[in-house]
Order: sequence, then C-alpha cells, then structure tokens
Amino acid sequence: MATTNSAFMKPMTISEELAEVVGKGPMPRSEVVKALWVYIKKHDLQDPKNKRNIVADDKLKAVFGGKDVVNMFEMTKLVSKHLS
Repeated sequence: MATTNSAFMKPMTISEELAEVVGKGPMPRSEVVKALWVYIKKHDLQDPKNKRNIVADDKLKAVFGGKDVVNMFEMTKLVSKHLS
C-alpha cells in the first residue's frame, strides 16, 4: 500500500495574494494546486494555442510576480513562494 507524502499533505499558510485566487488557508499544497486549476479553467486563462501556458489576469499576476504568461511548470515554482 502506498504511503502519502506527509510534507505534501501538510496544511500550509497562504499569502494574501494567493488567497485571492484559491481562498483562505491553511490548506495542503495539493489542494492549492487543484484550486488554482479550477480558477484558471473557470476564467479561461489557458493559452488556446499552447495549453501549457497560463495567461495571467490581475489576480494571478500578483501571484506570478507580475508576469503576463507562465508555463504550468513555472507556475508551481512561483506559487510555492506564496506558501509557508
């Protein structure tokens, strides 16, 4: 039986900028990523030509350090700066 990674499931404190997108914390990193994708899909923020790229709206720009477009791999790195 597989064991879960307790560090991945540990509730994290969420920055105010990230809370604007995913809701107030604390919540595990996995739930933050799920909530982020719900927000991205709800607001149709994926680049239609390259679905791996996220086109940031004003709320996501605050999370992404002011960047207009980030790829999904870079997104994870940028979001981790908003978790403690």
